[in-house]
Amino acid sequence: MPSRATKIVVTLGPASSDPAMLEKMIAAGVNVVRMNFSHGKAEDHIKTAQLVREAAQRVGREVAIMADLQGPKIRVGKFAEGKVQLITGEKFILDASRTEPGDIKGVGLDYKELPRDLKAGDVLLLNDGLIVLTVDVVRGEEIHTRVKVGGELSNNKGINKQGGGLTAPALTSKDMDDIKTAMSFQADYVAVSFPKNATDMEMARQLCNVAAAPYKHKPGLIAKIERAEAIPNLDEILRVSDGIMVARGDLAIEVGNAVVPALQKRMIKMARAADKLVITATQMMESMILNPVPTRAEVSDVANAVLDGTDAVMLSAETAVGRYPLETVEEMAKICIEAEKAEYRELEADFTGKTFGRIDQSIAMGALFTAHHLGAKAIVALTDSGSTALWMSRHDIRVPIYALTPRLATQRKMALYRNVRPLLMDTIIDRDAALAQAEAHLLRRQIVESGDVYAITCGEPMGAPGGTNMLKICRVA
Repeated sequence: MPSRATKIVVTLGPASSDPAMLEKMIAAGVNVVRMNFSHGKAEDHIKTAQLVREAAQRVGREVAIMADLQGPKIRVGKFAEGKVQLITGEKFILDASRTEPGDIKGVGLDYKELPRDLKAGDVLLLNDGLIVLTVDVVRGEEIHTRVKVGGELSNNKGINKQGGGLTAPALTSKDMDDIKTAMSFQADYVAVSFPKNATDMEMARQLCNVAAAPYKHKPGLIAKIERAEAIPNLDEILRVSDGIMVARGDLAIEVGNAVVPALQKRMIKMARAADKLVITATQMMESMILNPVPTRAEVSDVANAVLDGTDAVMLSAETAVGRYPLETVEEMAKICIEAEKAEYRELEADFTGKTFGRIDQSIAMGALFTAHHLGAKAIVALTDSGSTALWMSRHDIRVPIYALTPRLATQRKMALYRNVRPLLMDTIIDRDAALAQAEAHLLRRQIVESGDVYAITCGEPMGAPGGTNMLKICRVA
């Protein structure tokens, strides 16, 4: 398989939960498996995580597991007939107090606070924006609306407010229980749905750390940017998160489809500048749910995210319920590889006017600069926490980065880092033995051969987190 810098995140579901299919998908290039906590019970998730770990072991590649929390459930209730056909111009009532099933005149709400968030003139978008309602008046628990764009509305479809402004908290009691479940199998990442600000992410961090403490584990936190309110708070959200997800579905409904492409580019740029991770998600290969090949527009969409520098591209329904989960992964991997060939890199620009306050960060940057100019075959980072590899991965360089760590949790977490190939090494205190083992890793995988040059970073004394303080240029004998 050709070398690929951009990582692939797949969502598990009925189409991809069979152990044999999981193995094939991991072998085809899956780096991170997303478990959607909107569906399934705790025992289902625990069993699925075990299946993923076992499949990865059989393939001989570690993958990260991302637990994606459901977040606030802002949805309509159920209908007596399962669905209704809303007619443009007709009236429709959303009633927070309604307990009986809905009909053509109105329906109940899962989110009981919605009447408090709305006023006359507000626009509501239902079922991913396919149905549009305009609020006429709010009377107590009843929201009286007029159908602006009609269509079929079925049970439990989502509600968004155009322009944002819903007060629902990012973390529900279900999310808090799900965090405990995710930490019981040491999920590598937790994706938080609908955060509005840094406080939402700090609360999630606290809950994760408490739930993970018995396992001596610390997951990475990914903020899903899908609310209009999150956009002005991007800097503060990035500061307290390990990365962001450009969640284009709900975001597009709140801010408008036309705004999202430029926002996507801005978010990717901001994340990289802040030394944080970024995942681009939603409808990337949507047509492959039913078709064995992607559309040309989908190919361009994935390629553009790669060219912008995203760490990962994500598949949702394509691999969860689609007919061609394996083929979708294979197609996405091909697109990433071709897009990466076309990248133009001007590494020097990344260093212009930059100062580094930390020794380990300076060493990481020095390794990139030196490897680039020497035409090195590889950069090797001996790392305990993964920080050195993360810093290196924020800069575009054709030289692959091999991150060797004695910690399995660090190896799995680095599976999401762009252009980083994480490998497990023995726990070693002796520097010379560690350097020899690193070269043996490269030779065994035929990454280098006699006469090749590679750069290696490590810390003295060995094994101290954040202690990278040495850069060595080696030539293979």
